[in-house]
Amino acid sequence: MLHVKELTLNIPDTTKPRVVIIGGGFGGVNLAKNLSGKEFQVVMFDRQNYHGFWPLLYQVATAGLEPDAIAEPLRKMFDEEYEDFHFRQVKVTGVHPETKTVSTLVGDLPYDFLVIATGTKSNYFGNEQIKQYSFPLKQIPDALNLRSQLLQCFEQANMIKDPEVRQSLLNFVIVGGGPTGVELAGALAEMRKHVLPSDYPGMDFSRMNIYLVEGLDRVLPPMSPESSQTTKEYLEEVGINIKLNTLVESYDGKVVTFKGGEQIKTQTLIWAAGVSGAQIQGLPPEASDRGRYLVNTFNQIIGFPEIFAIGDIAFMKTEKYPRGHPGVAQPAIQQGKHLAKNLRHIIRREPLEPFEYFDKGSLAIIGRNRAVADLPKNKHLKGFIAWMAWLFVHVYYLIGFRNKLVVLTNWLYKFVTYENSTRLIIRPYIRKDDIAGQEFVRKQADLD
Repeated sequence: MLHVKELTLNIPDTTKPRVVIIGGGFGGVNLAKNLSGKEFQVVMFDRQNYHGFWPLLYQVATAGLEPDAIAEPLRKMFDEEYEDFHFRQVKVTGVHPETKTVSTLVGDLPYDFLVIATGTKSNYFGNEQIKQYSFPLKQIPDALNLRSQLLQCFEQANMIKDPEVRQSLLNFVIVGGGPTGVELAGALAEMRKHVLPSDYPGMDFSRMNIYLVEGLDRVLPPMSPESSQTTKEYLEEVGINIKLNTLVESYDGKVVTFKGGEQIKTQTLIWAAGVSGAQIQGLPPEASDRGRYLVNTFNQIIGFPEIFAIGDIAFMKTEKYPRGHPGVAQPAIQQGKHLAKNLRHIIRREPLEPFEYFDKGSLAIIGRNRAVADLPKNKHLKGFIAWMAWLFVHVYYLIGFRNKLVVLTNWLYKFVTYENSTRLIIRPYIRKDDIAGQEFVRKQADLD
C-alpha cells in the first residue's frame, strides 16, 4: 500500500488561468461544466469520486433505492469532451491566500482562481454525545449505515424476548422537521404499513413508533405556513408522532432526553436538525458568518477577490434574502453556472454581473399521493399533483440517463407492488462501544 508521501497531485503545468474547485456537488459540477477548457485549466478536488443527488438519500436509507442510483462518478461526468479538466480524489487541508495555493494531503497546488463549493456538514450544536450515538444523513455512507441499523432493529425485534428492549428497537426518533426529516418519516410510515408486516408476519407493527421532533412551532419551517399545515395533517394521517417546540438535550444510544425531562427509549435517533458550513482552514474568521463564507453579489468572498464560494457554503446577504439563499440545490446550480460567466468576464476584463437567484419553488413528499409544493407567485400545490411534480423534478435533476431510468423503474415497481426492493444488510452496523453486538456479528460470520 502506498504511503501519502509517495503520492503527488500530478497536475500538468499550464499557461491558462487555473481554476481550482473544492467540492463536486451541485455548485462545483455546474461551474466546471460551464467553463471552457480552451480558456481555463479546471482542477476539482473532492474526498469522494462521485457526485451525489442528496435529496434522495432518505430513499437509500429506507431501502427504496440503491446508492449507485443517486450517484454518478465524477470522472464519467467529465470525459474527453471537457478539455484540460483534472479531478483528484483527495482531502483539501487548507488554503493560503497570500501565496495563492491550496494544500492537500498529497501536496500543494497554485491557483489563479479558487472556488469553494464544499457544502455543509451536520451540526450537532456542540453536543458530542449526540454526535457519537445519532445517525446523520448527509452522505451515502450515512444512508447505508442507517439502512443497516433500521433493518437490524427489525430483525432483532423479531427475536428478542424482553418486551421493553423490543419496544426500544421499534421506537424511531427523527430530530429535525425540515424536508429530510419529513420525507424520512413518511418513508418509514409507508414501510410500516406496506412492507414490514409481510416480512415479519409474527410482529405487531402497530407498536412501531415514529417520532418527528422539531424545535420550532411547525414542520417544514422553510416552506409556507399553508404547506407546513398540510404536511402536519399528512404526517398525522400516516401515524407520525409529531413533537413541536421540543429540543433534544441528550442521547446515550439507548435513551433520548428532551429539555423538560421527557424521555423515550430508542436505539435509533436520526439527526436531521441542522447543518453548518464545511469550511476549510486558511481564511480569517471575519470572512465567515454562522459557519458560511460571506460573499458579495459576484460570489467573491469578502476581502478576497480571487476566492469565490458558491452553494450552501456561501452566505450572500441581499434585500430579498437577508439570511442568505435557501439551502437547496437550485442556488448552487445557478451560482455555478453564473460564476462560469463571471470568470470569463474577469479574464476578458469585462464588468461582472451580479447574481440574482430565481426561485423555482420548494417541494416535499410525505408518501404516496401526499406532497406539498410552494411555487413562484405564491402558488401552492398539495396531494397528487404536488406528488407528481416532486417525482418529475427529482428524476429530471438526476445526473445520467442510467440513473434516471433506474430510479423511475424503482418508483414504478414500488407504486405497483408497495415493495422496497433493496432490503439488504450488506454491512452490519455495530457501534464501536457495542461489544455484545460485535461478538454476535463475529459468530454470525464464523470469524471467532
